[in-house]
Amino acid sequence: MAFNKVILLGNLTRDPETRSTSGGASVTNFSVAVNESWVDKSGEKQERTSFIECEAWGQRGETIAKYFTKGRQILVEGRLRQDTWEDKDTGKNRSAIRVAVDSFSFVNDGKSGAGSGSGSGKSSTEEISDEPINLDDIPF
Repeated sequence: MAFNKVILLGNLTRDPETRSTSGGASVTNFSVAVNESWVDKSGEKQERTSFIECEAWGQRGETIAKYFTKGRQILVEGRLRQDTWEDKDTGKNRSAIRVAVDSFSFVNDGKSGAGSGSGSGKSSTEEISDEPINLDDIPF
């Protein structure tokens, strides 16, 4: 049995980039910065930022590209996927792990246009809350 699920809340590190495959499908790539902080053994606050590459296909990706820009906060849900390829210059095998986006949500980060959406490309009729997401309330 296997379980592959990722939920990230972070800020885009660059504007999303959309391209089309030779078969006509659109794919949007973007990177999310996720911060982590803790207190070390000596009582000093430590911080670390991880930069996570994400990929969204079709209408979901096109919606992200339309409404999100560098610095905007996003909640992404998806699964980890490992890509492997041969480096053209060195001939060595390379790999990268990225998040294949299944859904996303707008996060009210104080910037204009913040709202809530399922990432399906359809407009949401849900009430938008100004309350920030408290990660301690997530039951896992």
